Amino acid sequence: MRKMSLDVGTRTIGIAVSDLLGMIANGVETIHRTTEERDYARIAELIAEHEVDTLVVGYPKNMAEKLRTMFPKVQVVLWDERLSTVAAEKVLVDADLRRKKRKKVIDMMAAVVILQNYLDSKSFKI
Repeated sequence: MRKMSLDVGTRTIGIAVSDLLGMIANGVETIHRTTEERDYARIAELIAEHEVDTLVVGYPKNMAEKLRTMFPKVQVVLWDERLSTVAAEKVLVDADLRRKKRKKVIDMMAAVVILQNYLDSKSFKI
């Protein structure tokens, strides 16, 4: 089973999913928010498509609570996502992406940063 992270903003939701081993986070998409019903329907589709058992959600807490209610079979983890957008921006600048392209993928990359931080915290330390 895979882990999925959500970087929730007022206009978009960045989505990332782990590999099957739970070691590497990969960007999936950015949902452009329309209605709450459509947003949650798309999240449900992605949970089913990627066989997700854990959602890692950056703040706000109210969305985490709603996800717990809507998806009772999926563990929902609230994760401190401060500075994830800053870290994502740095990665994209270092990759020499133009501002217009960065704007399109920044939320998805922030979700990757959130998920990778979560996965790293769960990995075995030797």
